[in-house]
Amino acid sequence: MIVNLHEDGWEIIYHRAHALLAAELGGRWREVERPVRYLETLVATAQHDDIEREWEGNELTDAGAPLDFTLSKEDPHLSLLKYRKLLDGALYRSRWIGYLTSKHIEWLTDGMRESSEEWRGFLDEIEKLQRSILSDLAISPDEAQRAYDFMHWCDRLSLILTRREIPEAGRALEIISIGDTRYELRAIAPDAVTVTPWCFDYPSFELTTEAAYLSQLHYSSNEALREALRNAPIRELRWRFQSEA
Repeated sequence: MIVNLHEDGWEIIYHRAHALLAAELGGRWREVERPVRYLETLVATAQHDDIEREWEGNELTDAGAPLDFTLSKEDPHLSLLKYRKLLDGALYRSRWIGYLTSKHIEWLTDGMRESSEEWRGFLDEIEKLQRSILSDLAISPDEAQRAYDFMHWCDRLSLILTRREIPEAGRALEIISIGDTRYELRAIAPDAVTVTPWCFDYPSFELTTEAAYLSQLHYSSNEALREALRNAPIRELRWRFQSEA
């Protein structure tokens, strides 16, 4: 889960809500520049964080605060099992969704290949699977990479928004590049942001996601945290995107 310090405690955004926001960003993308198998790519984007289950496992820091996903330390063997399950679930939907999910797993697990034979074997399997899928679907490596870059772009921008990383004073923040195009996010008003270059079919639009709010700073157990989250007030976060053209 995404944990932000709030003036009255903690702001909690579930990973699946963040992934849905990422897909909604992709859903506004300019039609003439959409990647191959666009609708499936949006589904993959919406489901790319299904591995995260906030109601299971440890969600507390050593001090008892809600655990932000960036601080999570999981046993490598259990992590590998979770990624296998994520990939299997994606492949049940379609080979293309499985391909994009496998690319995201590779990105998330960069550096794990040399950690064990088990990890090396898993990542070798992924590479073999990717080649097979692209061959079967007659999709070029360049098209496939652009589609994954698009998915990664949506994921990254959603994280910038939900982690409240929009720079102040009109400074620009790089999202990521797709191909040779570098995209930046910038606040242009107290209630509006823009992306440069503008890559959407609409001159302006709004997006929302939901967040839970906790006033207690520390919890005695994971079950205590889960119970607090079940009863926490939910509010909508809202962003207005505006073209400067």
